[in-house]
Amino acid sequence: MGEHHVEVSAREAEVLALLGLRLSNAQMARRLNVSVRTVEGHVSSLLRKYGVAGRSALADLAETVGDGVPPPLGRLAGLPRARTSFIGRVAERAAVLAALPGGQLVTLLGPGGVGKTRLAIVVCDEAGSLFPFGGAFVDLAPVGAGFVAQAAAEALGVSERPQQPLEATIAERLARGRSLLVLDNCEHLLDAAADFAERILSACPGSTILATSRERLGVPGERVVPIGPLPLDSDAERLFTDRALAADPAHVADPAVVADLCARLDGLPLAIELAAARSASLGAAGLLTGLGDYLRLLAGGRGPTVRHRSLRGVIGWSHDLLGEEERVLWRRLAAFTGSFDLAAVSAVCDVDPVTGADVLGRLVDKSLVMHQRGPVSRWRMLATIRACAAEQLDLSGERAEVGHRHLVWAAATAARLENAPDGGPGEDFDAVGAELRAALSAVPPGPDPVSYRLARSLSRLAYARRFLRESQGHYERAAGQAPTALDAAAAWRAAADCAQVMHDTGDAFELRLRSAAAARTAGDGNAQAIALARAAELVGRFPATFRTEIPYERLGALLQEAADAGDPADPGVAAHLACAAAWDAGPRKLAPDPALGALAVEAATATADPVLISGALDVLRTAAATSGRLREAHRLSGERLALLPRMDPRDPYPAPEIDDVYSGACADAVAAGDLPAAVAAAHRLLADDLLGRHPYLPAAKVIPVLVLTGDLQEALRYAVTMWDSWQRAGGPPVFGMPAAVHFTSLAYGLLGDGELSARWRGRVGAVSGIPDPFQAQLSPLACFVDARIAVHTGELAGAADLLERAFLDVPGARYEPYAHAAAVELAVIAGLPEAEKRLPEVEADTEENDWAGACLQRIRWRLSGDAAALEASVRGWERLGARFEHARTLLLRPGAVPEGVSRSW
Repeated sequence: MGEHHVEVSAREAEVLALLGLRLSNAQMARRLNVSVRTVEGHVSSLLRKYGVAGRSALADLAETVGDGVPPPLGRLAGLPRARTSFIGRVAERAAVLAALPGGQLVTLLGPGGVGKTRLAIVVCDEAGSLFPFGGAFVDLAPVGAGFVAQAAAEALGVSERPQQPLEATIAERLARGRSLLVLDNCEHLLDAAADFAERILSACPGSTILATSRERLGVPGERVVPIGPLPLDSDAERLFTDRALAADPAHVADPAVVADLCARLDGLPLAIELAAARSASLGAAGLLTGLGDYLRLLAGGRGPTVRHRSLRGVIGWSHDLLGEEERVLWRRLAAFTGSFDLAAVSAVCDVDPVTGADVLGRLVDKSLVMHQRGPVSRWRMLATIRACAAEQLDLSGERAEVGHRHLVWAAATAARLENAPDGGPGEDFDAVGAELRAALSAVPPGPDPVSYRLARSLSRLAYARRFLRESQGHYERAAGQAPTALDAAAAWRAAADCAQVMHDTGDAFELRLRSAAAARTAGDGNAQAIALARAAELVGRFPATFRTEIPYERLGALLQEAADAGDPADPGVAAHLACAAAWDAGPRKLAPDPALGALAVEAATATADPVLISGALDVLRTAAATSGRLREAHRLSGERLALLPRMDPRDPYPAPEIDDVYSGACADAVAAGDLPAAVAAAHRLLADDLLGRHPYLPAAKVIPVLVLTGDLQEALRYAVTMWDSWQRAGGPPVFGMPAAVHFTSLAYGLLGDGELSARWRGRVGAVSGIPDPFQAQLSPLACFVDARIAVHTGELAGAADLLERAFLDVPGARYEPYAHAAAVELAVIAGLPEAEKRLPEVEADTEENDWAGACLQRIRWRLSGDAAALEASVRGWERLGARFEHARTLLLRPGAVPEGVSRSW
């Protein structure tokens, strides 16, 4: 599918760019200095030109390009470029083009060598206007059954996110608008391809999948377009002549001979091309004579089986005409499931690069190997030809030797990519990933040093590519093939890190126990102690994401076992034990002991490990936050942020810590009312390539920041995405999400939509999933939301109750300064005499929270009419970047509101 550019005017391009910023028509009109009606006209025109259903789809489209540049229409990533002319298929091409708009799954069905892939490429090139959001071409020939989603993700350029299956990320990309996904060569993994197609199409009703296969996928609603041989006496002969002229520009042949040859080859395009490639040396008559022995037995028979035999016959004939050097290389190339470069050929096929390049060129000339030009030349064999080469490899007795060289090459290649200095595997891994996976899957279970190294490297490569579940699976495979128990312990430990970054803490806990068991078998007490300590720390530190609660008594037993196993003089053991002891000091979750935390920080600092140091600092940070020392917690979050540059984002080991640092930094800045710092932390979170594009995890942290800074519409956009994607994920426990729901309710209330505000307030219970006492800790936030909405709307009836609720003692609560200030302001407006008595407590809150300080000045103005206090409040909101509060406070200035209109809002 080529890139078909939409013709848009300069003004339409500006509107499209502003749509990408999610601006309303009124906002765009102000920016462009035109009327709202003019903007509406441009939006309608863009909807028509791009063929999308609504402005949100246009906005998604606009996000993929720079300002003022109209996005290309129908760009299909990974679409192969044909280097020969396309012959015939007029009826089939029209049938496929007609089926695409109305069918979610369209399958080109036909035998091997009939030209399904080539037809799919031609159709994609012509179908750009049907799919304005593009898509990808996915070659499944080298892909194993468990990696269909990875192949599609690599082609689309998307990656996995914590708590979200890879299929969901792919669906999110395709669901932006009408998109096309081509799944080529499905026949060897029909069940996996069908399951993947069904999942994607269920989630993306506006997308289409075009599949090529020798069998139906069997998905409901599948539309099949049969692809048969080329018709004789026309297209078949035209194809032969075209390819023969390409091989020999002086080619001349008797039409009757060509017709007889094409008939014997049953009109199969691949068979015809293989024969034509020999025309330069044998001529058409020589071809007919040479093929006779292979094809004579098929004379008079027709049908799929015979056609398959005729294709195998011409491949066998081509093989017999090869020289010995060519035969050896050709059969050894069958070790590769997909494409390969010259270095791979040299290593796997045991040939020097110069000879390998020469022989490859000869095989390309004979159409037995395809050359793929690019920055690095690559070659590949079609599936049917590779199957024949594999038979020759088996007959030669070289299968085991070549397979071992393939495995050694794969392990070395994976290690080289793993240690690449550019910060990640990138496109190089995408090019060979399927081949590396195939090499690993061919090895039987059991200890094996080479496959262990390959699995370990693949784990890190998959993680760096953000295929999180795949990474965990490879680590678990590495544990099973580890040559020693200590190697297995390391693999289980890394698998636990992957599970933890996906917030599957229950699985991570069990994997850490497996690591401890393997370390015990290896006789490494220190590794055993560290694994047990990390398991115990996980429970005390991240209890909200456990689906099944771990009893406190078990944690004590784990810590005792760890202390008995490890050497307390070892810095790593000492630091892990100290950190776990601090988190598990008592039965109450998320209530670490600060004195033990200080010892943990001291022990962690001695290791110089930034992950350990950050985890120990989190003990002190959490203790400070839950005891009301909000600025101290905020300061400690800053220390943890400063450690992030020392953590490798390609390694799963620091990933859970990186996630927690960003989340804590946002939450602590909000709790301290330091909105500029909260905005900065939110930006860093959103920029993280693992966490930032997740539809609901970062949203839960960012929504409070957006609401408090007054970006209410943007907060609601995040909220809708957060809620929908969280539901699609099955509603997993997400710490911080209840607060985000509360703030969403506040945003709707401040915008005057009481019905939606109440609806979101009712969702708090659904998203909590957090055991007591965490539920109670949110009660001040609920009070703040109610009081702030009441101040805005002037609903004063509940002021006394809210004032009482706001000052209830809630251990561990972090939103008390907000609740205190908002409730006192409401009580002042309501004229309650108790309000002024609470001012000292609000004044004390300003030591810990900047938002309370700006609100306190506004309260003082309400009590005394002191203009200086009002101006101090205005400056306070401006300094914080709290645009909504700033604007509302400006309305309180004398003369800002017409006489007779209430200024209480």
